[in-house]
Amino acid sequence: MQELQELLQLLKIEQEEDFKNYQQYILQTPLNERRKQGFCWYPVKLNYSEIGTGEVVYVSVERTAFINAPHAFSVGSMVSFFANTEEKNNQNNSTSGVISAIWQNTMKIALNTDELPDWVEDGKLGIDILFDNVSYREMEAALNQVIKAEKGRIVQLREILLGEKMANFKPLKYEISLPQLNDSQNQAVRNVLSAQEVAIIHGPPGTGKTTTLVQAIHLVLKNKETSLKLLVCAPSNTAVDLLTEKLAKEGIKVLRIGNPARVDEEVQQYTLDNQIATYPLFKDLKKYRKDAENFRQMAGKYKRNFGVDEREQRRLLYAEAKKLLKEASELENYITKDILEKAEVITATLVGSANQVLNGRRFDTVFIDEAAQALEPATWIPILKAEKVVLAGDHWQLPPTVKSMEADRKGLSKTLLEKCILRHKKLDNSVDVMLRKQYRMNEVIMQFSNEQFYENQLIADEKVQTWVIDEDIVPVEFIDTAGCGFEEIPNPETGSTFNPEEAKLLFRHLENLIQEIDNQCIDTTFSIGIISPYKAQTHLLKEELENFKKKYAGKCSFNAEKKEEHGLFIDIEANTIDSFQGQERDIIYISLVRSNSEGEIGFLKDTRRMNVAMTRARKKLVVIGDSATLANFKFYANFLNYIEQINAYKSAWEWSE
Repeated sequence: MQELQELLQLLKIEQEEDFKNYQQYILQTPLNERRKQGFCWYPVKLNYSEIGTGEVVYVSVERTAFINAPHAFSVGSMVSFFANTEEKNNQNNSTSGVISAIWQNTMKIALNTDELPDWVEDGKLGIDILFDNVSYREMEAALNQVIKAEKGRIVQLREILLGEKMANFKPLKYEISLPQLNDSQNQAVRNVLSAQEVAIIHGPPGTGKTTTLVQAIHLVLKNKETSLKLLVCAPSNTAVDLLTEKLAKEGIKVLRIGNPARVDEEVQQYTLDNQIATYPLFKDLKKYRKDAENFRQMAGKYKRNFGVDEREQRRLLYAEAKKLLKEASELENYITKDILEKAEVITATLVGSANQVLNGRRFDTVFIDEAAQALEPATWIPILKAEKVVLAGDHWQLPPTVKSMEADRKGLSKTLLEKCILRHKKLDNSVDVMLRKQYRMNEVIMQFSNEQFYENQLIADEKVQTWVIDEDIVPVEFIDTAGCGFEEIPNPETGSTFNPEEAKLLFRHLENLIQEIDNQCIDTTFSIGIISPYKAQTHLLKEELENFKKKYAGKCSFNAEKKEEHGLFIDIEANTIDSFQGQERDIIYISLVRSNSEGEIGFLKDTRRMNVAMTRARKKLVVIGDSATLANFKFYANFLNYIEQINAYKSAWEWSE
């Protein structure tokens, strides 16, 4: 229990650091500067307001200054909608909300209020990015509940997840072997079905973790002995949306819980809001709301300087509007309950599982995908509702992002999945099954990560085992910049590091590769990812990429451009390694950046980041770095040895200008 108490303290440290960053970049920054940085729209005009599902007030606003300027807003962001009553930076009147839609200069916001505030007519309106405290509040509440629990299923799950007791498995009554799954995938499914409290699916890159998880859910639904439903969660909306789609394609009645502003457009049909809107009684619900809106607008026509009779009339109109909204709320509750009862699987983010529509509900099994990217306090939120827990992920890939260096150093980035695997190995009570066959990459690309992270247990499926861009193009190259004078340059403003010469070298190599492909393949389409662990280098690579596209505009078609009948079509992107987690490309370039006489490699020491980087490539991996700097660290010394073994070493001098 002491461990959970310490975890609670780390969460508070992280919250303080997060809020400190928010204060620095938003609260303590003058309005004009916030506008320039894209953190604020001001002034804006109110286009219209309306009441949506759940009696939520929506407003549409439009920029009247800084038209078309870049900004940091996105769908799902928490914002503050405010009015400046004077031409100063004091925001005397404000309310929070969530962006539900955004265009170049127009934004639609779901406000956290039951009626449009009076102050919208008092001064110039604006929108600020807001600190999202909801996630922290829900995580803290969940941890406190787990700590204080003295009886019930959560106590049993807590003891097993913390490694205080052994997990139990019950032999299956019959053998299960799905033809669409391989041996290790079937083993993982059997482990899920036989687990009485906890099971883990360890899914290394390209091993079909999501496919396995979906089939496990399908069989749990088929075989479960209770009337309780299943809850499927993940840390991000993107991961939840992917699972929702895949479950729906299996014919499962799935219900997506969460703010519709944060749900992908293709998944909208499975959301609670959409299913309410298509429910037979929705026309009655809509009428209640429309009538309530009419009364509200009539009341709003009365200005502040009016007599006793007008004041009374306004009060009566608002009272009638509230009465109609209450009737609408009761009808919506009935509809919501019916939809929840008919669903087989409910999907939500970890924090989203705290949604009030799920209050008091328990679930036969809670599945948590991407559990190796989830803060442990967030993982406990859905576990509180579970009879059984299934965690899925890969603890040898990137952990969750932690903003506080202190909280990170003391272990906040260590996930419940990682801890649980290690705890039960010590108990000789393995709760996890590792998926062993990967379907993504050439085995030469796979093998280094296989040896370093996966105990050499991964095997490449025969379809991908030897695949390459072309038989004369080798699958792995390391381009060594040692001795070339490609020194790294620190960026004092951002704390990041970049290496201009290394970036130029990368594109010289890419040009040669494109030429080689063009010479040997008359028509082809392929994808390229150009990645680096450093944001400053990524920014530089993006600039170089634009120059590269201009240079090859007549020879290649890029990304969304229309493909010509003949020639190369290249889907190409430059970004950070972190942003590429979960993605894959035919060709991956990695710019390691670090080159210094001290042998300092910074956060290249996080080898999980390199595991992610190297396992994004399907057919070709090109790593560029300074061996003299890298070789001081064991992981990279091992990598250089592997490069020697497969004869993949090249010197940067081969591409010198």
